[in-house]
Amino acid sequence: MDEKQVEYQEKTLHAPNGLAVLLINIVLMFATVAGIVYSAMQLAAHGSSAGMIALLAVCILYWCLPCWLLFAGIKVLRPNEALVLTLFGKYVGTLKGEGIFFVNPFCTAVNPAAESAIAKAAEEANEALKAGKLSSGRITTGQPHGKRLSLKTMTLNNDKQKINDQLGNPIIIGIAVIWHIEDTAKAVFAVDNYQEFLSIQSDAALRNTVRLYPYDVSDGGDEKSLRGSSQEIAAVLAEEIQKRVDCAGLKIEEARITTLAYAPEIAAAMLQRQQASAVVDARKMIVEGAVGMVELALDELSRKEVVELDDERKAQMVSNLMVVLCAGKDAQPVVNSGSIY
Repeated sequence: MDEKQVEYQEKTLHAPNGLAVLLINIVLMFATVAGIVYSAMQLAAHGSSAGMIALLAVCILYWCLPCWLLFAGIKVLRPNEALVLTLFGKYVGTLKGEGIFFVNPFCTAVNPAAESAIAKAAEEANEALKAGKLSSGRITTGQPHGKRLSLKTMTLNNDKQKINDQLGNPIIIGIAVIWHIEDTAKAVFAVDNYQEFLSIQSDAALRNTVRLYPYDVSDGGDEKSLRGSSQEIAAVLAEEIQKRVDCAGLKIEEARITTLAYAPEIAAAMLQRQQASAVVDARKMIVEGAVGMVELALDELSRKEVVELDDERKAQMVSNLMVVLCAGKDAQPVVNSGSIY
């Protein structure tokens, strides 16, 4: 029968000041060295003595084990850092706050993301070494923060993806996700690697969101689009990612589209479409302006009685004016010295 997975909740560990323990331990170490030297001198000078033998044994025993264990229990944290501690495999709490603390020396810090990062760095370094791009003396696999969890606000910027929008058009899209760890226990124990988990879930949420909206909408359309409704799409995307990473104790602060473009295979066709639409809009505006100008010209000629035109001559004049005003080139004047009849 399968056992039900235990859901861990973060509990803050209140540890004593480690500086006091550190100073006391250093003083005891010096005292131990002095005790060993003193007892050895007394035994050499006065022979065996039960008291001196006991003092020597206690000092040697303390020097061999307890003093070094106390050093192992000293933990130093920087601002916005945390340590998830376990004792013989059992979660005992999360150490937060900046400063120096003292915890059970047998407690161990857990951070699967740091272990994966070290293994990945070692693999990349080995591949670079085999390719001759890296000298053996430059291989480093450690991290400056060890197994500490960073509580700072971080940015995830995944690779760009090619996704089909609502209309089936392939587009290239990339997002930046702003996030931080909210529950350290869930981040460490609920998933194998919270950073990789966030990256994969962000890609999945992006695909599910993009396929619901078109890249752009037609003129007069009021539906949402990826290009025209970036704020609304970002809010929907952040909510979708948050639902997926709640189990990992992560908080999504913001998700923004950083790259949005048609895929190369249809970019040229879409550019021609946009250019054609722009040309049609421009021609429409030119025609509307030309009609107004022709109407104004006929009204002015009739009002000032410059010339009387019958319907046929009006039609000819309208035709000539429309050609001149709507033409893409400069008009070439033609002087008519005779009658049109």
